[in-house]
Amino acid sequence: MALTEQEYKPRLIDKKIERYMGLFGAVSIEGPKWCGKTWTALNHANSVVYILDPENGYANRESARLNPAAILSGEKPRLVDEWQEVPGIWDAVRFASDRTKEKGSYILTGSVTPKEGSFVHSGAGRIGRVRMRTMSLYESGDSTGEISLLELFNGKEIKPGASKLTQEKLIGFAIRGGWPENINISKEDAGILPEQYNMALAETDITHAENVKRKPALALHLLAAVARTNATPARLNTIVADVQARFGEVSRQTVAEYLSALMRLYVVEEIPQWFPELRNKLRLRKTPKRMVADPSIAVSALKADPNSLARDPRTLGGIFENMCLRDLLIYAEVSGAKLSHYHDANDLEIDAIIELGTQWAGIEVKMGAHNIDEGAAALKRLGKKLVSKGVPPPAFMCVVTGGGPLYTRDDGIHVVPIDCLKP
Repeated sequence: MALTEQEYKPRLIDKKIERYMGLFGAVSIEGPKWCGKTWTALNHANSVVYILDPENGYANRESARLNPAAILSGEKPRLVDEWQEVPGIWDAVRFASDRTKEKGSYILTGSVTPKEGSFVHSGAGRIGRVRMRTMSLYESGDSTGEISLLELFNGKEIKPGASKLTQEKLIGFAIRGGWPENINISKEDAGILPEQYNMALAETDITHAENVKRKPALALHLLAAVARTNATPARLNTIVADVQARFGEVSRQTVAEYLSALMRLYVVEEIPQWFPELRNKLRLRKTPKRMVADPSIAVSALKADPNSLARDPRTLGGIFENMCLRDLLIYAEVSGAKLSHYHDANDLEIDAIIELGTQWAGIEVKMGAHNIDEGAAALKRLGKKLVSKGVPPPAFMCVVTGGGPLYTRDDGIHVVPIDCLKP
């Protein structure tokens, strides 16, 4: 019988985990701390071992270091929580899965990507990897889910409607974030958990990730620097200049190492550039989009509050895009789709490209209704340009907004408020 916690709120990733457990000997659930990995894993497990249980001097961790295979004994599926503390566990799980050929025997959860070379085998074919993020608006119950991305790929028409989202609510969602423990917290206290998250990250986690001493003040400022260029293809030099303006001569390598540690902690994420297969090559930029894992991290790092966000539409717009990309990444992950962005040498930029099999869709994020025409114009330019180069036309194009009407424009481009979306 699964170890599901009584107050567990089902996550979209549950179905993918179930599917992978039928395909692989083990499933690895990876994502930032506090995003709900352990509770979700318990929903699929019949026994568990916590590697970071402090009882008896971290006996589980020490036992695993001496004999990783020993901690795998228990009713299956067996959950090994925070396995990365003893990287040898990965190889032990891979070997056990290879030897028994049983499916769904083990579940691993990890909030840090282990250093390269810390385990021998990639786990390919034996361990299925699933990326978990903080809760989307649909998972937290703040999206009606009346518009399905998968159904849009299948050509379903949109029934006109309207969002109930206000700017005040939107700012509240950004400050609260998608942390499961924060969903029902009062708006007055909603910013405390993200603040504590950032402090723990800077003071402990970023050092522990690589066992290299990091400066908390520099780590916090770097988070703010990423937040200031949130969801944009900002070059590393831009981030370096921001850090140097505060701390003086900090080397490019040092900033890159801190960023690398934040990415290994799943706190900073890069969205790759889309390179469609073309008969005629396009001149495309290669800079990935960089974003933090949850909009609340950016809000806290920037020391923003409801009043300052309401007065600063540019900052709020970046945080809103961060929220939309988080949700779209979640919806793409559970739908078997891939999300990237487009940016060519002529500065034509599209916020999100979703690929599902051989189909693709273009999505622009515009918080205010007054920017919908701008987003639609960019989407039409992209479609015309790519089709002329031999790329199949998009399955659909869409402008995601921060509220207002839900409809399809005369040019066929959908306008969908973020609180109407689901996978």
